[in-house]
Amino acid sequence: MPTIKISHLYKTYAGSDGEGTDALEDISLEIRDGEFVCVVGPSGCGKSTLLEIVAGLLKHDSGSVTLDGVPVNGTSRDIGVVFQSPSLYPWRTVARNIALGMEFSRVPKAEQEKRLKKYIELMNLKGFENKYPGQLSGGMRQRAGIARALVMDPKVILMDEPFSAVDHLTRCTLQDELVRIRQEEKKTVLFITHDLNEAVYLADRVILLSPRPGRIQEEYTVSTPSPRSRGDEYLNHLAARIMADINRGSREEAPEYSI
Repeated sequence: MPTIKISHLYKTYAGSDGEGTDALEDISLEIRDGEFVCVVGPSGCGKSTLLEIVAGLLKHDSGSVTLDGVPVNGTSRDIGVVFQSPSLYPWRTVARNIALGMEFSRVPKAEQEKRLKKYIELMNLKGFENKYPGQLSGGMRQRAGIARALVMDPKVILMDEPFSAVDHLTRCTLQDELVRIRQEEKKTVLFITHDLNEAVYLADRVILLSPRPGRIQEEYTVSTPSPRSRGDEYLNHLAARIMADINRGSREEAPEYSI
């Protein structure tokens, strides 16, 4: 049984003029336990909408989303979400930001400290536990945001362009850390990105959505085992192939893509 099963998913946004905007059309996708899947596509094709529906943050119009066979109806402790901005509370230390979900869930103090120690070390945040978000770089803040999701031990991690706000070198470092964490934690990951190099570097599969309304246009299996080399000719070729398919499928150019 797949961890996540999306079946014939449709989503339309109602407009103030009475005209609806079709965001997603007949999306069907299965993500297996422990698999890393990246979703790419032109701006406005519904990538983030899809992630928010899977996260239980947004209702769909028809179709279904299940996690281990159970319908997703609202947020779940089994689903962790990491957005582009980590949205850390500035008055809480790194450790207390990471612990926020555990506090809400009334995890016993001893267990909180055990998990905090583990994920602070895992995310290379040791020595920064008592710092405040304003004292950290963008990359360090994003590490804290990822740790906050992981510390709840969810079955699935959903990531919506989590590295797009940091510089290139920091982005590469965070990508490598995510590869390492994924190998250690064996989490199922659904990852949204505009960067095709990032997609082929990280993913087991890449899903290309068509221009709005988003439909699954193509699916690509990345056959090179992880961890991978950034200069790998196969990865560069695959990124170029996805770019070509985007250009063929789009009604307008997608300048935000880079390879």
